[in-house]
Amino acid sequence: MSVTTTKVATVAEYIDSYGRGEEGDSPTAGQWARILERPVTEPLTLINFFKFRTRADYGDAVEPDTSVTGAEAFNRYASVSIPTMERIGGRFLHVGPFAGSFIGADEDWDLVAIGAYPNLEALHALYSDAGYRAAFIHRSAACERQKVLVCA
Repeated sequence: MSVTTTKVATVAEYIDSYGRGEEGDSPTAGQWARILERPVTEPLTLINFFKFRTRADYGDAVEPDTSVTGAEAFNRYASVSIPTMERIGGRFLHVGPFAGSFIGADEDWDLVAIGAYPNLEALHALYSDAGYRAAFIHRSAACERQKVLVCA
């Protein structure tokens, strides 16, 4: 369903397709609602903070090599997400190690990625992409915790 041509009937319909965020690895219903309320033609930027597990945790998922580190699992995700992001019209403004806080509370992260989307349709295209959705398991397995901030 195209976000720009037709609004999603309900937030519930959208999160049924793309996740509810109960595990902290995808947006909650309220966060989806805020994103979907944005003007569909305006650009948005997401600032991602990632803290990796020592060992990836694939839970009950079928994974042939469960001895990979969180960083290695994240690289599996990135090998799909980065080219998908570029194909849908987005781009990364920065991807690199977290170097510490300058002002405010100190935080402990491993990686920061700042992704720019030309509009809400591009974000929808990323989450709709079958390859991206299949690779997301590696992001979930990799991350002990994560935080994503939205900028206009």
